[in-house]
Amino acid sequence: MKNLVILISGRGSNMEAIVRASSREAWPARVAAVIANRPDAAGLAFAAAHGIATAVVDHRQFPDRESFDAALAREIDSFAPDLVVLAGFMRVLTAGFVDRYAGRMLNVHPSLLPSFPGLKTHQQALDAGVRVHGASVHFVTSQLDHGPIVAQAVVPVRTGDDPAALAARVLEAEHVIYPRAVRWFVEGRLALDGLRVTVTPPEPQWFFADEAAAAPVDTQSITGEGT
Repeated sequence: MKNLVILISGRGSNMEAIVRASSREAWPARVAAVIANRPDAAGLAFAAAHGIATAVVDHRQFPDRESFDAALAREIDSFAPDLVVLAGFMRVLTAGFVDRYAGRMLNVHPSLLPSFPGLKTHQQALDAGVRVHGASVHFVTSQLDHGPIVAQAVVPVRTGDDPAALAARVLEAEHVIYPRAVRWFVEGRLALDGLRVTVTPPEPQWFFADEAAAAPVDTQSITGEGT
């Protein structure tokens, strides 16, 4: 049974998706704790209501990133995590913190990395005139919004989209691919080879989000293999 520790800053909708999927699919894992850097993070109430331990490490109480990250790491480690999951955790982490959890920390980013790292990704996509946008689950490295990609979902950019409309569809796609990627880790099915991540036995690692419901399409029927 693997321990998952999820970090949030706000509502934590991806955290909710992971908690629900782990219960529904009976993963060999448990969400040991949900930790927030803000005491008013709405996701803490959801976690507590589901019997999950919660904690707050308020970044505003620390003079610098290093001291905050050290305190956060102590809190995380008290739950003996096998995997640390960033779910809307709005803090830039120091290299030392990232190295501490190398190979066992995942993040979801609202773009098709390496395109549009950082903030305001949906506006970036609209400004660039791209026809597709999406979300990426990746292992965290010290380079912001980079790292080996585990799964991606492709979302169409529609005529008349604004950042809010596009963000809503991308978030639906995140709720599909993030639990799937975490489950693969829990099941010991992910392998890292440099920047390439493979799943064994193979499953598609990229999906077209259905325009109505962001449902994944089995790309094996299209490509003949998982990618």
